[in-house]
Amino acid sequence: MIISWIPVRVYNIIHICSHALATHTHTADRIHFFAEPGALDETSGRLKVPKDRALNKVGHGLHVADEVFEAYSRSDKVARLVEALGWRDPVLPQSMYIFKQPGIGGEVTSHQDSTFLYTTPRQTCLGLWLALHDATMENGCLWVRPGSHLEPVRRQFVRNPEYFENGDKTKPLMIFRDLVSSENEIDWEGKLPEGSWPPPSEGLRDSGFIPVECKAGDLVCFPGTLDHLSLPNTSEKPRHTFQLHLIEGPNAGVTWSPENWLQVHGDSPFLSLSRHTSS
Repeated sequence: MIISWIPVRVYNIIHICSHALATHTHTADRIHFFAEPGALDETSGRLKVPKDRALNKVGHGLHVADEVFEAYSRSDKVARLVEALGWRDPVLPQSMYIFKQPGIGGEVTSHQDSTFLYTTPRQTCLGLWLALHDATMENGCLWVRPGSHLEPVRRQFVRNPEYFENGDKTKPLMIFRDLVSSENEIDWEGKLPEGSWPPPSEGLRDSGFIPVECKAGDLVCFPGTLDHLSLPNTSEKPRHTFQLHLIEGPNAGVTWSPENWLQVHGDSPFLSLSRHTSS
């Protein structure tokens, strides 16, 4: 797949969905490639590193558009795990292969996955974060804020009605909608807490974050309300991961928000992970 990729865009999903073509919001059943910001020359748009080290991620329909990733996503192990965690009708909107490239792998700022993968009447997003290399403090492991999973979703990334309903194509496709009062806001929403970088990252610890180092093959599971982030990978070691983000489906009385940035074409349902269905 990488051989056929023509690197023309830098990855920043908020920028892509806010300012780029509406087709970028329909990648739930397709495979798209996104470059690291540090991989492309800003003037010429040409690669500064080999193509296989320029990728930030591949998404968001690997689980339906590639047989290898589909086999993992639909495996009995994944289905049994999700069932044991209490999901009744698990369906899969999104899958991503994240590269976190050596030397240029950029930071991922603090966020809650449910901001982008919003469901009603309750939040049901579950992330399955599979480490394909050892993830360490050196190469950009996860940092999480324990206890934040019990907090409400603070904002929702929604389709801008001025663009989609009023037809004003000069407006951004997507905007953030605040969901909590000002006293429940946090200073680092969509950013890194002050003092996060460079190491020893005392600002992260002061804000309640802890590092989650893990070995290749470990699977980190967390709900969509958990605050998490990762720091840049300035080492010469890769930190690849394959990530699934699932939600509860309609048989559990849950609805995928039509305002979410990620949608499928037509009326196709999301891939079911239930062991009691063949869809």
